[in-house]
Amino acid sequence: MDMETVKLSRIVEKLAPELVPFLTARELDLNIVLREGLAILEPEDAMEIVQHSICEHQSKALLQ
Repeated sequence: MDMETVKLSRIVEKLAPELVPFLTARELDLNIVLREGLAILEPEDAMEIVQHSICEHQSKALLQ
């Protein structure tokens, strides 16, 4: 299993560029660890990662 860490911006730009205007710079700068690397991701995977990342980011902001 090859793990790879990439910025959320890289995932979005590659698989769902239409989402870029809707994400903040802070969200786009989040580090995402991919179990099997960026090469095998599908567009629906990108949507799931974006949704989870935003929820996680917002919940941390609310706790502070």
